[in-house]
Amino acid sequence: MEWNEEFCGGAWIIRSYADVAAALRDPRFSVRRAARWINSTLASPEGGLPHALPDPGLDQFKRVFSRSLLFVDGRAHRRLRGIVNIGFKPNDLQSLAPAIAGIAEQLIAALCAKATAGESGDGRRQVAFDFIESFARPLPALVIARMLGITSGQPPGFVAWAADLAAFIGSPTPTAEQARRAQQALACMTGFFQDEMSARADTPSATPSATPGDDLLGRIMLAHRQHRLSRIEALAQCCTLLFAGYETTRNLLGNGLLALLRHPEQWARLKASPPLLRNAIREMLRHDSPVQYTGRRLLADIELRGKTLRKGQLAILHIGAANRDPERFSEPHRFDIARDEGNHLAFGHGPHVCIGAALSCMEAEIAFGALLRAMPDMALGPAGLAWQDNCAYRALERLPLTCHLPSIPPLPSMHQARQATYHGSPH
Repeated sequence: MEWNEEFCGGAWIIRSYADVAAALRDPRFSVRRAARWINSTLASPEGGLPHALPDPGLDQFKRVFSRSLLFVDGRAHRRLRGIVNIGFKPNDLQSLAPAIAGIAEQLIAALCAKATAGESGDGRRQVAFDFIESFARPLPALVIARMLGITSGQPPGFVAWAADLAAFIGSPTPTAEQARRAQQALACMTGFFQDEMSARADTPSATPSATPGDDLLGRIMLAHRQHRLSRIEALAQCCTLLFAGYETTRNLLGNGLLALLRHPEQWARLKASPPLLRNAIREMLRHDSPVQYTGRRLLADIELRGKTLRKGQLAILHIGAANRDPERFSEPHRFDIARDEGNHLAFGHGPHVCIGAALSCMEAEIAFGALLRAMPDMALGPAGLAWQDNCAYRALERLPLTCHLPSIPPLPSMHQARQATYHGSPH
């Protein structure tokens, strides 16, 4: 653990598994940091606050961020989480599994349709594609859109909005251009949900208790109608779910497949023993965590490892490092899909553990299962892969692959999809 004067204007960097897990449980490490974080990052010479987010844009930006369940503690967090969590209960997720399988099937079919005759003469076809663009981006975007009840599919421009928000959030010192693009992205996202809510409100229900749609957006609207959520809180949760439900799963799919293909013995092991898939996903999350760190603001002076962390200071909890702590995991840098060493911290820990953890794991299990059946001969392509320049998110920008296909590739069945639900901890 050390103090870094340059990171986010000064922060404690905490890396050990034990310390990160303890801090994630400790209420003195507060997530209520959005407005101060935005001000401090944009006030830097690189950010240039006066030119980045002029009022009223800055106020709206901070209002939405600070009312997200990601940035509130205690009673307010429990209230927001209780409302949003309705859509993430086991029965809700189980009913979503066939739809996820259908989306994966359509994406794979689109890839197979691009295949051309191979040179081997054995009747197999071949296809070259970018896994991020063709599969890892659209699948979670379409899934979370369906869960929210967005009937038109993912919102137009959503992938670009998510990229602009991720670039801002993942930079310790965002530039004025990154700040401007993030503000515009959040404005577009809130505007989209305002339009969705207004469209549903045009056909009001007879009673205040009636649900304006049997989906997550409808349930959030019902909470607003019953005065359990303010309008800005409702918009903030919708934006949070759309962004977080996409970003983490996209990174899990990309990082996980890359790990398998870089370790061909593990890929072969998984193909030979598909029941290892659920454990393999846990190892993907540990080995290359989609979210590398999370921040906390100290509410009191704390003694840790002989040092005093002062009230008001920022602590960066390095999840990626904690998940490779040699005091917690044997041979932590080795990728082993049969590893059995307990919980990772990829989805956090304690009261703020990721509300969509089970959904993300279920998406990955269905997606990788479909890919294993339909495209077992995937390999890294000759073009180089590319990573996003981002401290917080471990995210591939490009993952070129090649694959030989049988004449009629096997696609996932709805029955198999229903078996890929999570009844226990995704950790």
